[in-house]
Amino acid sequence: MRTRVAVVGGGIAGLALAAGLDPERFDVTIHEERPDRAGLGTALAMWPAAQRALRRVGAHGALEEVVILTSGALRTLDGRTLVTLPESAGTTLVSRTRLLAHLDARAAAATRVTGRVEDPAGLDADLVVGADGAHSAVRRALGGTDHGARLTPYLAVRGLVPPQPAAAIGEYWGAGRLFGITPVPDEATNWFCAYRSDLGPRGIDVAAALDDARDRVADACPAVRAVLAAASPERTLAQRIWTAPPLGSLVRGRVVLIGDAAHAMAPNLGRGAGESLVDAAVLADALSRLPVPDALRHYETTRRLPGQGVRVASDVMARVALARRGTRARDAALGLVGTALSRSRHAAPASHSS
Repeated sequence: MRTRVAVVGGGIAGLALAAGLDPERFDVTIHEERPDRAGLGTALAMWPAAQRALRRVGAHGALEEVVILTSGALRTLDGRTLVTLPESAGTTLVSRTRLLAHLDARAAAATRVTGRVEDPAGLDADLVVGADGAHSAVRRALGGTDHGARLTPYLAVRGLVPPQPAAAIGEYWGAGRLFGITPVPDEATNWFCAYRSDLGPRGIDVAAALDDARDRVADACPAVRAVLAAASPERTLAQRIWTAPPLGSLVRGRVVLIGDAAHAMAPNLGRGAGESLVDAAVLADALSRLPVPDALRHYETTRRLPGQGVRVASDVMARVALARRGTRARDAALGLVGTALSRSRHAAPASHSS
């Protein structure tokens, strides 16, 4: 008899878990409120652990359509370079749209149900998986109002524009403002901007947010202004940043949390999608080898602390990048780091005398 798995949420985490479970052994149902919510094809960083997770769930085809970021820099908002990215430290970037398409194809055997799940405990399944994002209904059902999403003071505006010069690639930090430019596999440029804002938290007018972003970085260098001049509301998203509360456990009875439902984080380390994939792969592997209770214990032991650690580190990075005070000292320290890295890369090999 197959194990019945109800997955609440059809995003990256939920689809990856469904993709990783053998349909001969698992009867998977994916509950998704908005199945058409694919979003823009923005770029997602795939660290080595996330790449291994993609291979584990059989969606490694997504890694055949990537951009390897081998150039870029961290700069001040007016364009002064602080730290240059080492060419050997390339970051793999995948299109969010293509990643979801590959995961969706691999999860084709799962039954799809459209609609909001109000009572996760009432689902007829041997295992209920909360993969329903930062505003997870499953997480709230586990812990009550204390487990609701936490609103940060930051607004994230991001989108796609035609390809920009390679010299513009990188992040630009100002006082309370951050701007980023990266390529994506779709022959376009992905951009993102974050700053403190009272807009929202829901129902944000994208055109108004885009105009607001232009005003916020009006004093930026030409590369940043050129991107925003090319941006259009039709290819832009605007959302307040929400995070998940710290959790003492990801498991309660037959219910488990993965992805943003477990550790929604600020986007400043670029690890959210990757951590979701790792969660899904670890849980799928455990369920494939162990009885459900043992698999959940293994998942809890393996993933709770690492996921929470990345969440905390991302929040700290957000505070540093979006600091409104002490930015001169911050930039000076980063400049010293950049100088030291540059010297180490260009230093001649030490000679050895016999």
